[in-house]
Amino acid sequence: MQAKKTTAPSVWKFKLSTQVLVLIPAAVGINYVAKAFAEGLKLPLWLGSLGTYLASMLAGPIAGAISGFINNIIYGLTLSPISTIYSITSIGIGIAVGWLFRKGWFSSAKKVWIAGIIIALVSAIISTPLNVIFYGGQTGVVWGDALFAGLVAHSTPVWIASFIDEFVLDLLDKIVVGYLAYLIYKQLPQKLIYSFKD
Repeated sequence: MQAKKTTAPSVWKFKLSTQVLVLIPAAVGINYVAKAFAEGLKLPLWLGSLGTYLASMLAGPIAGAISGFINNIIYGLTLSPISTIYSITSIGIGIAVGWLFRKGWFSSAKKVWIAGIIIALVSAIISTPLNVIFYGGQTGVVWGDALFAGLVAHSTPVWIASFIDEFVLDLLDKIVVGYLAYLIYKQLPQKLIYSFKD
């Protein structure tokens, strides 16, 4: 049995094909359901970038960024207004996943772990200023905010405490989502994967 190759379109090339027009709403739907599921069960992670990962892996970073951005807007208008603020974070995630995928960082389970760390860093760097400006540095996740409160109580500057809070949560979330996306991608038909190639 021939191994499935990890293929992707040129990193920054974006073609609004029929496949992409179908993929983006599907990715938005996956993001929406996964995030609502995580929030409903009060999980210590968000899961709301699963569709973004898949769109970026299939059609490149721009498709992933659009999917993530649209999901945050829709989610913010329907379930959680705070989500809208993080639309810019979703753009960063989509770009990071698409670039890393194109560079081969989703070609093995071991590499997915490293990709997850890099994506978590990107997400935390973008989200931390938003957390500080709008929420005093907190993320809204109980155990992460407990870490934040403990750090601030021990005289850690708010920006550093907020970054640590965000990064710890992002690290868990982006690695878990990375492996979910990796496993789903490996099960997709080759015909579907190649339909997104140049």
